[in-house]
Amino acid sequence: MGWFGKKLKQEHKVMRQAEQAGGALLPEYHRATPECPHPERWSMYDSMTAEVEVLEFLRTLVTTTKPELVVETGSFLGVSTLWIAEGLKRNGFGRIISCEFDPVVFAQAREKIAASGLGEWIELRNESSLEMNVEGTIDLFFSDSDMPIREQEVKRFLPQINPQGIILMHDASSHLKIVREAALKLEAEGLVSVVMLPTPRGLVVAQRRQGRR
Repeated sequence: MGWFGKKLKQEHKVMRQAEQAGGALLPEYHRATPECPHPERWSMYDSMTAEVEVLEFLRTLVTTTKPELVVETGSFLGVSTLWIAEGLKRNGFGRIISCEFDPVVFAQAREKIAASGLGEWIELRNESSLEMNVEGTIDLFFSDSDMPIREQEVKRFLPQINPQGIILMHDASSHLKIVREAALKLEAEGLVSVVMLPTPRGLVVAQRRQGRR
């Protein structure tokens, strides 16, 4: 018997593996794709948290664009949340609202954030991105929740996203397909303009078309 019964949820398996690894960096093991033929050149903490180089990109994007409000979906263990919060702390202003639906994973993320010293920059919620209500204009939106709902959540929050702001969608490689296809569909519908970054798991960088100057 494991922590959560005979059959652990994938999120719980990865959470357990991450705890056993103790924060050690591993080579990224996502399969090679035409756009990213050498994934081993990237690093990761675990198979669900964004690649370390993507985490660095997130933090730098925060210090570069100076968002007042960041919204993240799919906190998982809170690692990307903390990297974003580091950027907010360097800026000296702003906040991140991040949601994690799984209560077990949420509890672990909450502990990690509480011990980080960055809690004042973070509002962590145990709820679905499709039910979460956020007040204000979103300057940076990072979609990293369950892949089948990414299109829905981007559409849900799109009216609140600053036209000059940034939309990110993780897991958009040509192998994973579902997020990549969702992003291209959003672009085909005239809702966003998309750039695909050739990272191992794929990262969409987008902006709203409506209202952009």
